[in-house]
Amino acid sequence: MADPSSGSLLAQPEFWVAASFVAFFVVVWKPLRTVLIGGLDARAERIRRELDEAQRLREEAQTLLADFQRKQRDAIQEAEAIVARARSEAERVQRDAQARLEAELRRREAQAMQRIAQAEQSAAAEVRTAAVDIALAATRQILAQKLDETAQGRLIDEAIRELPGKLN
Repeated sequence: MADPSSGSLLAQPEFWVAASFVAFFVVVWKPLRTVLIGGLDARAERIRRELDEAQRLREEAQTLLADFQRKQRDAIQEAEAIVARARSEAERVQRDAQARLEAELRRREAQAMQRIAQAEQSAAAEVRTAAVDIALAATRQILAQKLDETAQGRLIDEAIRELPGKLN
């Protein structure tokens, strides 16, 4: 180390190191400052663009979300409408089927009633025929036992005369 009494400030190496450092700093500072500020400005611009892009993407996502929510609501409403129409159609089909079933049952009941009436008429006719046959047989037997031939002839002739009036 040099002695402070030995001479001028310019002769001391510490002075020259400090002066060199200041000169180096002044010479390097201006370009370094430009590079640093330019880099920081570029980084700030890039961050600003990324923030703008993020904001745009966020708004786009919100728009898409709103669209999807609207479409979902529309789809739910449409599904509810379809279900309501299907229920209505099912009820209509059930009513139609019930009406057709009731009409078919009425028709079959009417057919059964007709068959029963026909069977009753047929049975009544058979009973009448059987009664007539039995009455005729009984009459023949009684007449054969109680009447003589002249009385039998008279009764037969009288029955033949009355027959056209009774056939109508």
